Amino acid sequence: MTLIKSISGIRGTIGGDVGENLTPIDIVESISAYGTWLKSDFPNKKIKVVIGRDARISGEMVENICIGTLQALGIDVVNIGLSTTPTVEIAVPKENADGGIILTASHNPKQWNALKLLNNKGEFISAKDGEDLLDFISRKEFSFSQVDNLGTVTFKDHYIDDHIKEIINLKYVDVIAIKKAKISVVIDAVNSSGGIVIPKLLEALNCNVISKLYCEPNGEFPHNPEPLPEHLKDLSNKVIEESADIGIVVDPDVDRLAFVCENGDVFGEEYTLVAVADHITSQKPGNSVSNLSSTKALGDVIRKNGGMHYSSAVGEVNVVEMMKDKNAIIGGEGNGGVILPDLHYGRDALVGIALFLTYYANKDLKMSELKKTFPQYYNK
Repeated sequence: MTLIKSISGIRGTIGGDVGENLTPIDIVESISAYGTWLKSDFPNKKIKVVIGRDARISGEMVENICIGTLQALGIDVVNIGLSTTPTVEIAVPKENADGGIILTASHNPKQWNALKLLNNKGEFISAKDGEDLLDFISRKEFSFSQVDNLGTVTFKDHYIDDHIKEIINLKYVDVIAIKKAKISVVIDAVNSSGGIVIPKLLEALNCNVISKLYCEPNGEFPHNPEPLPEHLKDLSNKVIEESADIGIVVDPDVDRLAFVCENGDVFGEEYTLVAVADHITSQKPGNSVSNLSSTKALGDVIRKNGGMHYSSAVGEVNVVEMMKDKNAIIGGEGNGGVILPDLHYGRDALVGIALFLTYYANKDLKMSELKKTFPQYYNK
């Protein structure tokens, strides 16, 4: 069993001994440190934090502890409930909040959970902020509010719909083209929040046929939730069985995206971003950024379309910082993470799906044929 405290968040396995796993005590200490850090950054202000979670079995328990701790610190909470990482990222600035917390261990198995921490822009906290937060955790110098100054809790369940509406209105998304293409899709949402969100998005995009696989948000992952080829056999088989055009798979918090071709072959996480970037920069030449765990394929496509490609250190925070520095119009990671600054600076499988389906609809190729049009590289 494991507990990892780092500048990228607090993650660990549920149950076991304090200080060695993600126990209630460790959650309270970490959230107390985060809240205290926010209060030190925004003195003499009533702090507000947005919180959301994926469908993990431990999610509701962890959520209750986090909310109660924030209230005890005198911090107001906007709880958006069962949601996605990118939806929470969008909600933070819309709420004029001072921070955000996403309860998800991303692609890790069901015994894991994590506290992913955002700043007031709805972006992951920086390395420097992460170091400051770890210092707050180690010092444990917390002061809680008197009874008349406890934080309030407001529940808002509209942000998923708001997220989808913003995607539909993007200039790079063509709902008419998608409808004309009559695309049939199979979804594998690993029984997490994507099972709620992805069907809603596909219906808004006017996909022709939508078949659901593992879309019950109960946290019982039917296979390893990391969207790698060896975990997608059920999806591949279902695509062939349904004679579908595309298979779509997301991780539990819906920030990673991968596709399966009509013949059951895996399109490849790496090529999620490559295809989307080709779509964006063929309309508007510009720069891109991906981390060093990506292949050269993205750079090849960007340069073909008249832009420059840059490589950052591994980690979403590093990608985002370089995207801002290089004025990149598209970026992400080779693990299927798409970042479109026109929407927000965070990996977002929802916007990735909408952009990819627009690209696919305008290509008039089968998925297997489309894959062959890209430079073929492999990560070792």
